[in-house]
Amino acid sequence: MRWLVTGAGGMLGQDLCAVLATSGASFEAATRAELDITSPSAVRDAVAGVDVVLNAAAWTDVDGAETAEDAALRINDASALAEVAGKRLVHFSTDYVFDGSVSSPYPEDTPQAPINAYGRTKAAGERAVLAAGGYVVRTAWLYGAHGPNFVKTMLRLAGERDTLDVVDDQVGPPTWSYALAEQAVALARSGAAPGAYHGTAAGSTTWFGLARAVFELSGLDPERVRPTTSDKFVRPARRPAYSVLGHDRWAGTGVDPLPSWRPMLRAFLQQ
Repeated sequence: MRWLVTGAGGMLGQDLCAVLATSGASFEAATRAELDITSPSAVRDAVAGVDVVLNAAAWTDVDGAETAEDAALRINDASALAEVAGKRLVHFSTDYVFDGSVSSPYPEDTPQAPINAYGRTKAAGERAVLAAGGYVVRTAWLYGAHGPNFVKTMLRLAGERDTLDVVDDQVGPPTWSYALAEQAVALARSGAAPGAYHGTAAGSTTWFGLARAVFELSGLDPERVRPTTSDKFVRPARRPAYSVLGHDRWAGTGVDPLPSWRPMLRAFLQQ
């Protein structure tokens, strides 16, 4: 199999490349500067002869999308890739396609209901990919070794501040990007039916709970982390209050759902 990783310079893109390299796969890595995924002609050239496209290219500035939705949509709608790659495409999406108003994990077939501009652009991407017969892998609360993310921010702030106030009224599944990359590559190799899958850790916590776990597992005093509420940190884009995703569709694919978030976090921090 020959693979193409788009968005190869990002957090998830770098982990996808690492997973493929470790397995000895033949792949090409294209960063945003190297491949314009909004250009049909550039996409056709890049995808020629490729068996699987792993699309990690995305506009990820959630707040910035509120004032630049058209620009975010051009990147996140994935129409050019979907048209050319079709069922060869594995496209990464987000919990932000849902409104966060529930209190139990979202099944994979839940209707979209985004509450911000970023979510609307990612929802458009999902529709294009699913209409073309490809795979959508939704994830949430992603962290990893590359690029900025919540876990790395907590570790940095631990060295700069005596205490941290972290919101305790948003619930989600902290997910290690490398584990997601392994799962996505396994899905592409499995021959499982195309459609939507949820690539998130099992279980859930709040941002406050995650911050305390980062401190505890790093040998720091978790009491330095204090709970607060979202209204103390007003952001341009509304955030879903509940971002836990169900994993029923993995049954029968031969690919395991991701493990619980806390052991996954421990494994990341031990690296």
